[in-house]
Amino acid sequence: MKRVASGVLPVIAVERKISKPLHRQIYDSYRAAIANGSLRPGQRIPSTRVLASEIGVSRFPVLNAYAQLLAEGYLESRVGAGTVVTSSLPEQLTTSAPAREKDAPAGCGPRPVARRCSDLRSEAFPWTMNYGAFRVGQVAFDQFPMQIWSKLVARHCRNTDRELAHYGRLMGSEPLRQAIANYLKTARSVRCEAEQVLIVNGSQQAIDISARLLLNPGSRVWIEEPGYRLARDVFALNGCEPIPIPVDTEGLDVTAGIKRCRKAQAAFVTPSHQFPLGVTMSASRRMQLVEWAQHAGAWIIEDDYDSEYRYESLPIASLQGLDSNSRVIYVGTFSKVLFPSLRLGYMVIPPDLVDQFWRMRRVMDLGQPTFYQEVIADFISEGHFARHIRRMRVLYGELRRELVDALGKSFKDTLQVVGDEAGMHLTVLLQDGHRDEGIAERAIRQNLSIWPLSSCYLDKARQGFVLGFGGTTVKGIPGAVRKLRGLIEVR
Repeated sequence: MKRVASGVLPVIAVERKISKPLHRQIYDSYRAAIANGSLRPGQRIPSTRVLASEIGVSRFPVLNAYAQLLAEGYLESRVGAGTVVTSSLPEQLTTSAPAREKDAPAGCGPRPVARRCSDLRSEAFPWTMNYGAFRVGQVAFDQFPMQIWSKLVARHCRNTDRELAHYGRLMGSEPLRQAIANYLKTARSVRCEAEQVLIVNGSQQAIDISARLLLNPGSRVWIEEPGYRLARDVFALNGCEPIPIPVDTEGLDVTAGIKRCRKAQAAFVTPSHQFPLGVTMSASRRMQLVEWAQHAGAWIIEDDYDSEYRYESLPIASLQGLDSNSRVIYVGTFSKVLFPSLRLGYMVIPPDLVDQFWRMRRVMDLGQPTFYQEVIADFISEGHFARHIRRMRVLYGELRRELVDALGKSFKDTLQVVGDEAGMHLTVLLQDGHRDEGIAERAIRQNLSIWPLSSCYLDKARQGFVLGFGGTTVKGIPGAVRKLRGLIEVR
């Protein structure tokens, strides 16, 4: 027999010293809860015996109140489910309290007070809400070793202790921080120890913490043009002034940045795999950027979001590894190499700033949940992580080749493909006369999720698309490319 969940007890204030009868007080409380949406259609309410016991009255006023609510259509009885809020509410509930106040005579009641909030102009674009082909950041989740992951989760469920149920360490789980430090030193040439690693809720939070702690309102920040829009929004929300610096085939143009704003307080870069153009910052540009930061007393925030996946060469060493003056904040994430819903990332902090970042994290959210940190620590230390990366590098390499071939066959020389040597996306540039945002909006109806390149610019935008291939299949790519060609050919 299916078990029915017990009813939710609404807030019912019973006053015995007033003249209003108890059953009427109970009736009014339920009616108000239904009218304002606190109790929703189909939601079960407590039995008369349970409610009477909870509010300390006899069952008679509760029975009378329920009878009245049933008679007026606010409640209904269901066999095997008890008493629930009716699925079709009475007509008198369609008139809301705000509407009644609107009809009140002018001059009655208090004057409205202005509602204040930050003027954040970050837009939610429709193409970011669609999970069709070419969605940027989508991983091949069906290839994730879920059986191994499930065993690790089950192991920690069986062997859990009370520490996992309490607030975790503000810097993160010690086993995970050690595993990350070992991995970064070997695979990414990052200079770090476990004590410098801070576990965060994805790279977005890492950027936010860095902006809050290292910058002040009015601080000027170099950002890549084109670049990662959400990072730009984080700096703007913290009162900083984003300064767009052009990106060419060698990455961020440091010379152009110095000419435009020599005294910027920070630079946000994606040097190993620039987003969205996919280029790799050259060694000379890296050294030039580190030298500028040292002389200007500026910070470099390095977002290393998917550098594990390179197809024409070995992974590129981190920018942080070249920095001998502790001016680089290194940011990484598990969203691309495992899956995004984990909401786990990490940052490597200069040793002299660890205490300040610890204090900032304490103010913000008291740290990440410990359970999955322990699972990931085992996933890394037992070798599953490295094997998964190798397997996915082969798979994504195959998807990338298929996508490049399909684009070449369908578009010939009418599209220029850039940034296809690494990562989980590539970029195509449109010829003059096309508007990428309009095409992206129409693509949603074709179950395509294509990111307009123009949305990544602050100034003069180029038209094109950022195409993710992590969530597609080899067999599905040719058909998706044909759909894209049809959308581009229709002006």
